[in-house]
Amino acid sequence: MENTIWSLVPPLLAIIMVLVTKRVLLSLGVGIVAAAFFAANFNVPESLGLIWESFIGTFVAEGALNTYNVFILLFVLLLGVITAFVSIIGGTKAFGEWMVRRVKTRAGAQVMTMVFGVIVFIDDYFNSLAVGQVARPVTDKHRISRAKLSYIVDSTAAPVCVVAPVSSWGAYIIGVIGSIFAAGEITEHTAFSAFLQMIPMNLYVWAALGVVLVIALRQVDFGPMKIHEDRAHKTGVLLNPERTEKVDSGSDLPTSDHGKVSDLMTPIAALFVGTIGSMYWTGLGAVEGEHSLIAIFGEAAVAESLLYGGLIGTAVTLILFFRHVSKGHLSGSKLITGGVEGVKSMLPAVFILIFAWAIAFLIEALQTGEYLAGIVESSNLALSLLPVIIFFIAGFIAFATGTSWGSFGILLPIAGQIALGTDVDMLLPILAAVLAGAVFGDHCSPISDSTILSSTGSSCHHIDHVTTQLPYALTAAAIAGLGYVVLGVTGSVWLGLLMVAIGLVVLFSILKKPDAADIRDETVAK
Repeated sequence: MENTIWSLVPPLLAIIMVLVTKRVLLSLGVGIVAAAFFAANFNVPESLGLIWESFIGTFVAEGALNTYNVFILLFVLLLGVITAFVSIIGGTKAFGEWMVRRVKTRAGAQVMTMVFGVIVFIDDYFNSLAVGQVARPVTDKHRISRAKLSYIVDSTAAPVCVVAPVSSWGAYIIGVIGSIFAAGEITEHTAFSAFLQMIPMNLYVWAALGVVLVIALRQVDFGPMKIHEDRAHKTGVLLNPERTEKVDSGSDLPTSDHGKVSDLMTPIAALFVGTIGSMYWTGLGAVEGEHSLIAIFGEAAVAESLLYGGLIGTAVTLILFFRHVSKGHLSGSKLITGGVEGVKSMLPAVFILIFAWAIAFLIEALQTGEYLAGIVESSNLALSLLPVIIFFIAGFIAFATGTSWGSFGILLPIAGQIALGTDVDMLLPILAAVLAGAVFGDHCSPISDSTILSSTGSSCHHIDHVTTQLPYALTAAAIAGLGYVVLGVTGSVWLGLLMVAIGLVVLFSILKKPDAADIRDETVAK
């Protein structure tokens, strides 16, 4: 059943079950079993072997430790420990009190989170996990739901990384583009210059960021997000009370009354500097030829660097903890409490990631992405509509497979072939549409690791993040789709961007701000 329409059944089954049952692990488990049976043509022993291989492959690959996955899991656990200890020493409380005096409105808190997300562009995993930790004290003070926080974080993680040349994403994409140009004997562009030219063509990025800004400034929500935001604003309950699993490591921990803003900012700074420094160091040791920043970050060992950054951040956090202990502000017994609670808070995310990686392994074995890409390659598509069609097809591939990078690798070369065989002038717009569509699909997919980590970093229940974000992502995709129609018909990138801007203006105008009696755009936490 590989590379056939049947290969779509397991991932779609898992996604539909997640949305219907709201039980992520159960849904992923059903998808894993279905994918294994489809891949093994319903041979029971072989199916069971594939299931075992999919889980073991998370930790062991080709007879050696799968360091990428293991290091990511360790980084997630370390982040939980850092978060717990920052809460214990009072850093979270102090930062929230300090920022709430400066960020006076709920709109300001959301825009601040968006700005943090744009600034931390070096890697989507790091962005998803770190930005939520920094912004959460402020959004909590302003009674902004965790679902809204995780939406803003997710909308400024991959969408920003995909247009940042000095990032793990940029380096990977430039590498793929370079191979396409070499195969097609394209000499009028370098891969790097082409990437830069494609930045304004990545219309979903600008639409997604624009929707975040419109929602924040207008203070209007729709779909499931409205339920979460209304409850948070009126009652102060930031998480869905119907969810019983614990996601907030700091909620039940003892907190020092002597915390300072530096008790939060110092560990976060150490985490950031440690991670970026490690990426530069690992990339510098691996790069061959020109030692440019692009080349260095392109060769960086991202997962290894995240682990190093996490260890540095944890060490700095523990130093601050013991300083509080030495001053008599805390008991040394809280060391075990912080470690245990920090790890426990991240276990749900760890289990979801493991299941997501397992189903991704089996979806790859089913060649789901290759099947969808083959449909694109064999279709006789109208040239002017190629960008918008490619955009939505890439979105569906990323949605079904849960990986934007995998969609890049599958669809970029095929899109390049289509453009070179029809109109070379459409090459860059079509490649940009692939990037935009893959990010859109990844943004919507409940089995995407970056979506999982965005909910984790914001301490939000994963299914709540997925269901509340989906209408906003679809809105941004509709606006971007209109932009790609205009781009394809006119051949003008700037008219495509203008169409996106018009779409955002229309969205701003039709979203009516609630009456002041219902929702006041002012701080509600003194």
